[in-house]
Amino acid sequence: MRVVVFGATGMLGQGVLRECLLADDVTDVLVVGRTPTGRRHPKLREVTIPDLGDLDGVRDELAGVDACFYCLGVSSLGMDEATYTRISYDYPVAAARLLAEVSPSATFVYVSGVGTDSSERGRVMWARVKGRTENAVIALLPHGYAARVGFILPTQGVVSKTRWYRLGYAVTRPLFPLLRRLFPNQVTTTDRLGRAMLRVAREGSPRRVLAGRDLR
Repeated sequence: MRVVVFGATGMLGQGVLRECLLADDVTDVLVVGRTPTGRRHPKLREVTIPDLGDLDGVRDELAGVDACFYCLGVSSLGMDEATYTRISYDYPVAAARLLAEVSPSATFVYVSGVGTDSSERGRVMWARVKGRTENAVIALLPHGYAARVGFILPTQGVVSKTRWYRLGYAVTRPLFPLLRRLFPNQVTTTDRLGRAMLRVAREGSPRRVLAGRDLR
């Protein structure tokens, strides 16, 4: 299986990349991003591009891939809607459109979030934008999925790039076993999420919007 990962330097992307490199049935992993991961592995190849909204330079690289995991995302805190839309809608939809052209049978898993508004009409800005993105991905690709993740604990050496996220994880880590028992469908780890996304690429899913129970 040939796999593409967007956002592999972020916390979720690091976990997904790790599981892809470990999977026996994954033969090639292409990382597309603005900065290199610093990883070295026989399966891994990286392409850095300045504008993730313009993917013409990687068109040939994406031809014939089997799966694409879109993990790039940012917090909406302090961000205006236009900027957030560019990152959280324009970028992933550009990737989905290109895959629809050059690898239409590929599985595309877009990492969304719990609380996303699929109606696109709610009052919460980030939820509307992500809902619009989910709908576009599902419409563009017959094997397009949205993974609505909740609380995710970084594991296996994965580290968030955001300082206040790191502080939050340090505080909540001792509570994680309790949180997982209390909220089994909303709490997971980066390694479990990576394996769940690979399972969707291998087997598909009857649901296009994947909730916590689908990502365990």
